[in-house]
Amino acid sequence: MAAKVISLARVQPAPAPVSLGLPQPLPARQHLWRGASGRGYVHSVYSLLECPPLPKATYVLVRRGRNGRRRVLHVGLGQSEAATLNLACVRQRGAQLGANEVHVHFSAKSDAARALVVYDLRAGQSGKLGPASLQRASA
Repeated sequence: MAAKVISLARVQPAPAPVSLGLPQPLPARQHLWRGASGRGYVHSVYSLLECPPLPKATYVLVRRGRNGRRRVLHVGLGQSEAATLNLACVRQRGAQLGANEVHVHFSAKSDAARALVVYDLRAGQSGKLGPASLQRASA
């Protein structure tokens, strides 16, 4: 059996991971949104750029002004099994509408429960959402 000697002094170390500029860990702010039923839904709050990949979850796209006032732009549902695809859709829609925050509700475990949360939140915000947002939100 032949053996080959390798000098470890010549082996280059692995490069350091590339920094994405995101804070570690992500901030864990929360906000409570109420649906038309009066039920409250706790949402984790992320900036549009810091939002992590999303599993199937209910989300609210929000424009938060300098005075801290929040305006709901869209209530939606991540429907893909691919968390990065859900995130891409959220970011695209958020950029189109001028959102700067994403509020994500992770607690609903089934597709039916998530859909119910979306309908309740949309109905609760119906006076604040324009007809175009509601129509697109259902697509």
